Amino acid sequence: MRALLVISSLSVVSLQAATVAADSERGEKLFETLSCVQCHSINGKGGSVGPDLGRRIDRDFTPASLAATMWNHAPTMWASMRSLKIPTGDLNEQAAADLFAYFYSVRFFEKPGDAGRGKRVFAEKHCAECHDAKDPKVAEAASQPLSLVNAMWNHASTMREEFAKKHLGWSDLSSQDLGDLLVYLRSQPPGRNAPARLEITSGVDGQALFQSKGCAACHAGNNELAPRLKGQTLTDIAVDMWNHEPKMPKLPAPLELNEMRELVSYLWAEDFFVDAGKASAGERVFLSKRCTACHDNSASGAPKLTGSGRTFSAAVMVSALWHHGPQMLDQMKAKNIAWPRLTGADVANLVAYLNGGK
Repeated sequence: MRALLVISSLSVVSLQAATVAADSERGEKLFETLSCVQCHSINGKGGSVGPDLGRRIDRDFTPASLAATMWNHAPTMWASMRSLKIPTGDLNEQAAADLFAYFYSVRFFEKPGDAGRGKRVFAEKHCAECHDAKDPKVAEAASQPLSLVNAMWNHASTMREEFAKKHLGWSDLSSQDLGDLLVYLRSQPPGRNAPARLEITSGVDGQALFQSKGCAACHAGNNELAPRLKGQTLTDIAVDMWNHEPKMPKLPAPLELNEMRELVSYLWAEDFFVDAGKASAGERVFLSKRCTACHDNSASGAPKLTGSGRTFSAAVMVSALWHHGPQMLDQMKAKNIAWPRLTGADVANLVAYLNGGK
């Protein structure tokens, strides 16, 4: 099953900055051309020297924690590439954003789902009483969280009527429920062939839709949505929208899939792909990890990072690591400085500090 995610104006800069499109198809090709696939596999496709990145049980990454993982792994990776005579290739900022998009498309930022649990959810939440898991239309709706919640959102009135006829209460879902349900539906024959596409735009039309669809009338002030969605995945958002429907005073306005995409992009995308960090903590990381030894020393030849006016993100950090990391490692060895290990919080805080935050 082929996965595609298109992100506009995300992983590299904020939504208000210059648009940088990121496409998982390009990211998937990069995973091959950069020779990552020689050592790593994604869901069984690739090498076996390193772990299968699509089957790690400790997924649920953020962009910053993924960048930290790549940073910590880098010296071992470079040594392996040298021994295998694998060229490093190029990973500029655009390519890094595409690679992040690819990882999102294969659910790297989602908790793993289980088809067996999903089958139970399909029965216990009464989905099976009206829907056939092998129906191609169901498989198409399940090809991405947004299309599934969009279908459920638009058919809420019909579902309420059917629930009432059967004397059933509204079936709330958890994020794990929906993740399991998606994996189950995609495991069925029609779902195996359905392209699993996730597309996020810059959200430029989202604000107008938020007003015209009536969302702004309720979701203002203490009920503002954007802070509530911070750090959530698309599956989390799909669940929140589904569980919220019966609590609404009137039936929700129907949404086209592209409208749902615009709304979610407007409310969520920037805050998810640019992790929130604390600049004061980032300054402490910058000092404690001895970044100042090179980046505040003009004699080292390393660029000055603070006050440069450049916009940093997790993807930018990965690109910089790829371009300058091997040389940085050699210089650190010459100065008897150990390669610093970073956590996801470290990267998020560093990004905030380097971007001039407070």
